[in-house]
Amino acid sequence: MLENSALEQKVTYNFINVKLWFTIPFFLLLILIYLSVIVNSDGTHFIEEYIQIQKNLFFYMNYKMSDFPNLQFNLTQLGDALISFPFIALFIIYAPKLWEALLTSSIISIVVSASLKKVFAVPRPAAFFDQSEFTIVGVPLTGHSSLPSGHSICTFIVITLILFAFMPKKNKIVWTTFIILLGLIIAFSRVAVGAHYPLDVIIGSAIGFIVAIISIKLSNHLTLFAWIKNRKYYPIYILIFTIWGILIVKKILQMNLPVFYIALIPILITLYLMTRFYVRKNK
Repeated sequence: MLENSALEQKVTYNFINVKLWFTIPFFLLLILIYLSVIVNSDGTHFIEEYIQIQKNLFFYMNYKMSDFPNLQFNLTQLGDALISFPFIALFIIYAPKLWEALLTSSIISIVVSASLKKVFAVPRPAAFFDQSEFTIVGVPLTGHSSLPSGHSICTFIVITLILFAFMPKKNKIVWTTFIILLGLIIAFSRVAVGAHYPLDVIIGSAIGFIVAIISIKLSNHLTLFAWIKNRKYYPIYILIFTIWGILIVKKILQMNLPVFYIALIPILITLYLMTRFYVRKNK
């Protein structure tokens, strides 16, 4: 059975070795950021102080990183679950344990992100600053939902799951450094396109890491998504991935970005393999 493949066993083993204390540095980082803003604002005008303490850094990073607008615009799409999740689509066949944690993370992150955005209601850069003062790539976002960055949360959920799912026995530092840097490059593209402040991205990335770790631990002890391993549900998955592919094609027709074509490839491969496995089983 595919669910007992060597890859599934590796992911399951690696997830068992994930510890909750891995989240401590990220919790401390979030507390430190919050306290620094509160102290500087004397407990009042939190939003204004939050934006002002990173104003110069935002303008500097946006100016420097927007030298390559097409690259940044493609990178920032990877923070969208519609585009990032397809890159690990194949693992629903060969390592469904990864998708158990991914689905758990998705539910938790939606609740956390939506709640925090509503609580803080920080205006986006394009809603606070004069739009002529910085570079905006794509459609200007002017809502009051800047904190935290949902794209960064999504990015670091995927990045963290990949980090621990495929943690090698050797060269762990090299692997971890590479994966984290990749995540940061994708996450900070939100600053480059003028959609978020630097702290939005840092906070979102920390939340994404924490949510992923908690979801891994939950998937180790709960069977909420254990059914994902069962091949009898393949027709449902095939339908979902077909719709997913159609949505990506729709994005291609709207913006025609290379990253959308790249995301479509694993969707098509997954659909082909899943259909073949299901048909073969039912012959």
